[in-house]
Amino acid sequence: MVIRKYQESDRLALIDLWKAVFPEDPPHNEPSQVIDSKLAVDDLIFVAESDGKIVGACMVGYDGHRGWLYAVAVLPEYRRAGIGARLVEHAIRCLKELGCVKVNLQIRSSNAEVVAFYDSLGFKVEDRVSMGMLVDDSPSRKFYEIYGEKDEKV
Repeated sequence: MVIRKYQESDRLALIDLWKAVFPEDPPHNEPSQVIDSKLAVDDLIFVAESDGKIVGACMVGYDGHRGWLYAVAVLPEYRRAGIGARLVEHAIRCLKELGCVKVNLQIRSSNAEVVAFYDSLGFKVEDRVSMGMLVDDSPSRKFYEIYGEKDEKV
């Protein structure tokens, strides 16, 4: 098994992997759109390949201070073989090389098995509230829908 950077030839296999592992993801997490958006920013997508098959993947983000792990996934039939741990370790090494001092991730609160997995790797639950907003639903957009475009002179 090898962990390497994503290549365009991995696209269909990565889309299939993420759809299999995250079947209930919301529309804004549609895999092909996520890949395109990520590659427009950087190339920090890693895949785990076994016998020519993509069996795991993750995306890494870094803002110059904190690192983030996204969409860490391993096909169900390949789990409990250390692939997920190796993906996370690879991602953390990459982030450290970029100067990152702290890595964050988000897990759905109902996913106790994944919480235990990350706990086994040294991650700890932090007393934080995770908040999000789809940009298309932003308060400023709603304001402008109600009151019109902003006046540049104001």
